[in-house]
Amino acid sequence: MSGRVTVVRQDGIADVRLNRPDKLNGLDPAMFEALVTTGRALAGERALRAVVLSGEGRAFSAGLDFASVLGARAEGRGARDLLAREPDELANFAQQAAWVWAELPVPVIAAVHGPCFGGGLQIALAADIRIVAPDAQLSVMEVRWGLVPDMTGTQTLRHLVRLDVLEELVLTGRIVTGPEAVALGLATRLSATPRATALELAREMAAKSPDAIRAGKRLLRRAVGVGLAEGLRLEEATQRSLLGGANQTEAVRANLARRAPRFEDPPA
Repeated sequence: MSGRVTVVRQDGIADVRLNRPDKLNGLDPAMFEALVTTGRALAGERALRAVVLSGEGRAFSAGLDFASVLGARAEGRGARDLLAREPDELANFAQQAAWVWAELPVPVIAAVHGPCFGGGLQIALAADIRIVAPDAQLSVMEVRWGLVPDMTGTQTLRHLVRLDVLEELVLTGRIVTGPEAVALGLATRLSATPRATALELAREMAAKSPDAIRAGKRLLRRAVGVGLAEGLRLEEATQRSLLGGANQTEAVRANLARRAPRFEDPPA
């Protein structure tokens, strides 16, 4: 993975960091590969409880590194076509770099500081929660390059902001800071230390039943796209799958005994 993404695991939490600080974590072919590979590897970890996603250096990610991507293709270095889609894949390769985080079975918390532009923002938008610094800079910047957002941003943004707001952001590419991002719905909340806050939130979630956490994310992600009747059935079916299970029973016993719970890892 060429060191483009680093992962530190502790107590069920994966601290994932985009690691190209000299280029503001710009997305080059190696970064795309590393993001997809890392996300897929984490998806199979039974002991995983939560993920914190952030960037090294002065930025979360300044977005696509056009010079690197175009240069790799021009020089024939075998850079994967970012718009290529495997027959059995929902998303193309560029989209997978973001969507792989939405598909993880555990909560993903993006900690955003500095520039978070274009593809970088779309990666953060695929997280479940975004903690942003007040002076963070967020922009759906593709229109400045004569393009449209194409790393799942249209699908994540439509659930977060009104259509008129979405059109303004996409069609102007203007930059918003942390407070406005929260006000518009792009971000969850502000923190002067977003990564520390995200890690604290991850630890809080990791202390809960992993069955309930995974089921809750799965239920909420599906519920936003279905009608009332199907949503109620999903809710009921999810609850039935949890009731009486080992971890649900342990949660009750631990609460009644006022002790820390001892949960089992969920099945693979």
